[in-house]
Amino acid sequence: MIVLVGLPGSGKSTVGRQLARRLAVPFIDSDHVIEERIGCSIREFFEREGEARFRDIEQDTLDDLTRGPNVVLSTGGGSCMREATRGFLKARGQVIYLRSTPEDIYRRIKHDRGRPLLLVADPLQRLRDLYEARDPQYRDCAHYVVETGRPSVATLVNMIVMQLELAGALPESMPR
Repeated sequence: MIVLVGLPGSGKSTVGRQLARRLAVPFIDSDHVIEERIGCSIREFFEREGEARFRDIEQDTLDDLTRGPNVVLSTGGGSCMREATRGFLKARGQVIYLRSTPEDIYRRIKHDRGRPLLLVADPLQRLRDLYEARDPQYRDCAHYVVETGRPSVATLVNMIVMQLELAGALPESMPR
């Protein structure tokens, strides 16, 4: 199993879909699975039930998903906030941290009105605050850090596959 972690907007879903296609395995976006389970958007649930309750559901969902077959799993931006979650992600999969600077993410998603993250007075500062708080957690969870910067999605996929192959860490059931 390959698990992608990183800030919202770092490319986890986009890169994950292409990586799964390249490796001929299913792609799962944990945020979509969570929304199916809770019956509403994450944003609505977060507002109604609070962050702690959401993180409980996120942890349970990721626990379930990481016990399944080999897939490429894209996680939510806050998935590494809990030590227990970081532990089982790292133990059950090859965790790739798609590291992006707040400025790169802002450049990529500044026109995306579907992101609650941007619905604040200063979205770039919000990204900087998230980066400062979460970067150590992503690094703690990850086996590999891939700098996303400006490479194309195809280049990022190639970089991930090469890194996993060089380390002998590409799961056996995944084609090379």
